[in-house]
Amino acid sequence: MDSAKIGFVASDSEPAQAALARLKDRYPHVEPEQADVVVALGGDGCMLETLHRFIGRKVPIYGMNRGSVGFLMNVYREHNLIERLTRAQPVTLHPLHMTARHRDGQLDALAINEVSLLRETRQAAKLRIRIDGKVRIDELVCDGILVSTAAGSTAYNLSAHGPIIPLGAGILALTPISAFRPRRWRGALLPHTAMLVFEILDQGKRPVSAVADYTEVRDVSEVSVHEDRGIDLTLLFDPEHNLEERIIAEQFVP
Repeated sequence: MDSAKIGFVASDSEPAQAALARLKDRYPHVEPEQADVVVALGGDGCMLETLHRFIGRKVPIYGMNRGSVGFLMNVYREHNLIERLTRAQPVTLHPLHMTARHRDGQLDALAINEVSLLRETRQAAKLRIRIDGKVRIDELVCDGILVSTAAGSTAYNLSAHGPIIPLGAGILALTPISAFRPRRWRGALLPHTAMLVFEILDQGKRPVSAVADYTEVRDVSEVSVHEDRGIDLTLLFDPEHNLEERIIAEQFVP
């Protein structure tokens, strides 16, 4: 990593932009599109945007927290950056692939955290859920539902009372949002190979939107979701603060 070309990106926040200026003054760097490793400065939103931006280049991303939560980021320090990059441990993630059908056609998008379906009006959504071609729930009445990766399981999924999933478990979380019927259904853990299809029932009266990370499609009629194992995303973490340990530790937060 000593000879690797470093590129810097940052969110628009003042702390991130100030850090960007200082690091550019301190370390040799190239434009991010020509870099061997990209250093992202900001919060988790910045990391997600950076991963999406470079998803076709397979360049490793090393984040430093200049945001709020920073679950996907390392601790911000300006000194010893080259040494930290050399010691950093890689984590490989695979995004979810969403295909959302709507009245004007269809849209495909990728999600690193989760794909969520959400009601658009005051009335609850009604969804039919098929997994690997088999109907598992004929009619789910709810505010919405989400499919989460392991990396995203501590984000929206956890807020919706979904399970935390260790990295490498080969599992996706299917988590309802304020389910009304079936009232006692709390979601499911599925193998990462599962193909999920959500059919929106009574869509004229109960419209639903679909969101893959930050790509939103309104008034969908059917949404399919699967993990895309053909895409590898590489995050870099300090050995003493790696992502797998953070996900496990999150399960023991009082």
